[in-house]
Amino acid sequence: MRLSGGCHCGAVAFEMESKAPYPYMRCYCSICRKIGGSGGYAINLMADAGSLMVQGAEAKGVYNAVIDGKPSPAERHFCKTCGAHLWVWDPRWPELIHPHAGAVDSPLPTPPETVHIMLAFKPDWVDVPEGPGHMHFQNYPDQSIEDWHRSKGLLEV
Repeated sequence: MRLSGGCHCGAVAFEMESKAPYPYMRCYCSICRKIGGSGGYAINLMADAGSLMVQGAEAKGVYNAVIDGKPSPAERHFCKTCGAHLWVWDPRWPELIHPHAGAVDSPLPTPPETVHIMLAFKPDWVDVPEGPGHMHFQNYPDQSIEDWHRSKGLLEV
């Protein structure tokens, strides 16, 4: 699926191809919460890094979060003008790119379930839905984004 999106002010626009476009996973870690700022969590998708096309790259900045006292190699790309978080790219997995669902303008499919991860870091003020269709993990689940899509028969090939 072709994903198109960009920042709020229009300075940065992007396109990329994704075979795993369902926005099913909500991450409540402090990095996602504070950078994404959406409902106490962020939603990342998975796409092919080689397919990324960017307009307005000069307006884009990169932030490397500090984890356990060391800078993470993961590059969190954002618009330097409006501050919108756009995607994460990590040199440890150079073939992948993870756009934030909130920055994607293409209509995204509705996931059959929602997976809530990194709940050990969730602030008390955030309500996490429970019941059928909601899976909860204190840290990272064993399934990758691609594995989840495959297990639901949703991986586009």
